[in-house]
Amino acid sequence: MGEEEKQDNEETTEDPAPEADAPETPAEEQADQPAPDEGAAEEAPEADGSEEPPEDEAAEEAPEADAAAEAPEAEAAEPAEPEEVLSPKQRRKRERSQAPAEARTQRTPEERAAERLERQRAAAVRRRRHRASRRAKRGEPGQGTPPAEREPGSKKVRQGTVVSAAADKTITVEIPIVRRHPTYEKVVRRSSKLHAHDEANTAQAGDVVRVIETRPLSRRKRWRLLDVVEKSR
Repeated sequence: MGEEEKQDNEETTEDPAPEADAPETPAEEQADQPAPDEGAAEEAPEADGSEEPPEDEAAEEAPEADAAAEAPEAEAAEPAEPEEVLSPKQRRKRERSQAPAEARTQRTPEERAAERLERQRAAAVRRRRHRASRRAKRGEPGQGTPPAEREPGSKKVRQGTVVSAAADKTITVEIPIVRRHPTYEKVVRRSSKLHAHDEANTAQAGDVVRVIETRPLSRRKRWRLLDVVEKSR
C-alpha cells in the first residue's frame, strides 16, 4: 500500500492540469489590428476648416494689421499744410500761365504791332462806353460855383485871418475857400495861405484883414495889406 500511494502521488505531480489560455498582450493586439488608411489621415486636417494657422503666420499678420490701423491715425495727426496766400495779381498771373495757349503761326513785328494797336483801340472803346454809362447813372453834371465876374485890369481882393505876424513887415493870412463841387454838387471847404506886405506892422495874429494883389515884393510875397476889418481880442 505504501508503494502504490507513492506511485499515485508521482502521477499527480507528473500530469498537472492544463493551463488556461493566457490573455494576449497589448502589443499583440496592435499587431492584429489593421493599419489605418494613410490617405484618410492626410485628408482629415484639410477637411477641418477650423484649424488655426501656425503661430508664425499669426505673428506676422498681427503687426501688419496694427500698422494698417495706426496709418490713418498718423495721417490725421499730421497738420495740413497751409495754403499759399496769393495776391489778386499773382493769382491772375498763375491762371494765365496755367491756361492752355492756342498755337499761332509765326508773325512779323509789324503784324504784332498791328494786333497790339487793335487791342488798344478796342479797350479805349470799352472805356468810353463804361464812362458814358456811369455819367448816365449820375445824371447831368452840376454847375458848381460860377466864377466871379471881374473887370479886365482889376486887382484881386481877398479877406482872411492873420495866423502869423512874427516876421518884420510880413503877415501870413489864411484865406478860406468855400465852393460847390461841379459834379457832385457838394460844398467843399478848403483854405490857402499867402504872405502879404504890412509896412507899418499894424496887423496882429487873429485879426481879420483884407489883402490886395500887387507886384512881386519878394520871393513869396504877391499881396499887400489893404485894411484891418476886425481886431482880435
